[in-house]
Amino acid sequence: MKKSKRSLFTVMGLSAVLLLGACGSEGASNEANADGKEYDLKMSVTVSDSSTWYEAAQKLKEDLAEESDGRINLEIFANEQLSGGDSGKAVEGLSKGTIDLTFNSTIIYSILDERFGVASAPFLFSNLEEVDGVFNGEGGEKLKEVLAEKGVHALGYGQNGFRQLTNSVREVKSPDDIEGLKLRIPGIQMYTDLYRELGTDPVTMTFSEVFTALQQGTIDGQENPIDVIYSSKLNEVQDYITMWNYSYDPLVLGMNKELYESMSDEDKELFDRLGKEAAEYQVELAREKEAGQIEELKAAGMQFYEPTEEELAAFKEQVQPLYDKYTDIWGADLLEAFQP
Repeated sequence: MKKSKRSLFTVMGLSAVLLLGACGSEGASNEANADGKEYDLKMSVTVSDSSTWYEAAQKLKEDLAEESDGRINLEIFANEQLSGGDSGKAVEGLSKGTIDLTFNSTIIYSILDERFGVASAPFLFSNLEEVDGVFNGEGGEKLKEVLAEKGVHALGYGQNGFRQLTNSVREVKSPDDIEGLKLRIPGIQMYTDLYRELGTDPVTMTFSEVFTALQQGTIDGQENPIDVIYSSKLNEVQDYITMWNYSYDPLVLGMNKELYESMSDEDKELFDRLGKEAAEYQVELAREKEAGQIEELKAAGMQFYEPTEEELAAFKEQVQPLYDKYTDIWGADLLEAFQP
């Protein structure tokens, strides 16, 4: 009988230990879960939900939700809805923290600091191999440093692509052909100076107003990469396109730096990894789709022209004074880092 009681007490004691151990384990698990802060974040994208920009943002949203078990929610707003259609206000909002993430061109960042214009200096890159070498190297790192100064943490670089010229007046093959055209350009001084050197009448306006302005004949043309021309259906209001690759337009998948730095190390790693993957995905999509987009634009009636090397040399010569002016503004070291 004593032996039976002793066995009973032993079993009861062991059960209590196991029960306490289980409770302790569950408590630790709950505590760990409590450390995982929930986020409802807003992301702004400049162009429409049919663009590669938006597709990459959607990938980031889905990946964050999956890997955080729904703890991190990202709401995406196309066409700069968070800033009233003004991409300049979007990057200002990102810098100040009123917008959490954006996909914006470095051209738009030039509103914050003219140094960002170096990435789109005229006729700087000859091909995408040169672009990749710079952005995966010293140029990309130096650009991240400037972004950090402005309150933006760069998760990765996307591609808006080489900017091409469209208009509804005439085919542009030479500086003489472009002279006098009224062209919409992004609202930064570097492009204003560039197009004045080319003898055009440059007009700045937010991109959300461009289609209507072209439709009404307020402006003759505009310049943008193929993806934007295609996704914005500019072929409906433009007849001619010159494939001169005159300026490369990178995208920054940016996150408010203060928000990023407030996060746990685990969440920082999550955003860095998934943001880089989303940006790389956008680049891959843009490059895969461009050839097909060009064929569709041709089928829709747009007339394409590819300048010869001699014709491009004439354009380069005409815009050389821009480098004389902007080397000091960009900084000689930064410009050197962007030389292929």
